[in-house]
Amino acid sequence: MAAEHVIVGLSGGVDSAVSAWLLKEQGYRVSGLFMVNWAEDEEGYCTSAEDFQSARAVADELSIPLHRVDFSAEYRSRVFEHFLAGYQAGKTPNPDVLCNREVKFQPFREHALRLGADFVATGHYARIEHSASGPRLLRSADENKDQTYFLAAVARAHFERVLFPLGNLTKPQVRELATRAGLPNHQRKDSTGICFIGEREFRAFLAQYLKPNPGAIEDDQGRIVGQHRGLMFHTLGQRRGLAIGGQAGAREAPWYVIGKDLARNVLIVSQDTAHPRLLSRRLSVQNFHWIRRPEPMPAQLQARIRHRQMLQDCSAMIDAQGGVEVRFAQSQRAAVSGQYVALYDSAECLGSGEIDRVVSESLAG
Repeated sequence: MAAEHVIVGLSGGVDSAVSAWLLKEQGYRVSGLFMVNWAEDEEGYCTSAEDFQSARAVADELSIPLHRVDFSAEYRSRVFEHFLAGYQAGKTPNPDVLCNREVKFQPFREHALRLGADFVATGHYARIEHSASGPRLLRSADENKDQTYFLAAVARAHFERVLFPLGNLTKPQVRELATRAGLPNHQRKDSTGICFIGEREFRAFLAQYLKPNPGAIEDDQGRIVGQHRGLMFHTLGQRRGLAIGGQAGAREAPWYVIGKDLARNVLIVSQDTAHPRLLSRRLSVQNFHWIRRPEPMPAQLQARIRHRQMLQDCSAMIDAQGGVEVRFAQSQRAAVSGQYVALYDSAECLGSGEIDRVVSESLAG
């Protein structure tokens, strides 16, 4: 009987390389597929070409075929345009969540299956449990590297025939396996940030696509303390890049963004690190995506509003239209629309949704 065929998303990084090696060790017939999600720019900030060379070296070492496919058009229309629209609307979007939902587990998965794969695999730190009732997404054994937050918006059906070989491993174990296997990228640094931005300054990149709209910076008493170049360049809780130090009558302490007044185009700041406008216990999502909706809903769940945040105790109330209100046991700092909130029932990730409304403690009754 022929070995089952797995196509691994080879990114050029050590995680996907070890995933391919592990699957080959387990007896699968393995192929690699390298995705181009962003066309190289003239300034060379995106490392796609370098990543491909690394993926090819891994494929050569493992003696597996490597396919290359260009999804940059899908990425631009499904991820990047949403990213720009979010910032234009004063939100803080998360392109990594959209990339997984709109590219890695749609066109990538479909392309791999067309190439004859029985399964597809990636180097995500997550676990997946396949059962007769459908797949369940579970947190990684390495809590520090767990990536279920980025996967929580993926449709449940798109987890069918998906494998996560690293789900029960820690990052140090993965590095050790890469060294033991002699993989050529075993010492390669993990990628950070977003490919299309790379190492360049974020505001400079965003200004290429969104027209600056300068306005006043006010403190929490309504006094003008500076000028901003555009609300899209700032997010709640931000400390750096405000250029408003040395205010007469103010303490020698950092300033933090505590709000945006979109109607007046005003950025609001404070030197109070625990200002009520920075804190919230309630947020709502109009269109929550359930990977698996438990019935009945547990009285207590856990949630996170950003990657690597410790799980926070909460409850979830579902309205007649399918919207979800999340109420936290403890105050959350700098929750903002455009981010995603992911819900968990112990080890299981139940799904996520883009935050539409945050009730700050300055407004909560």
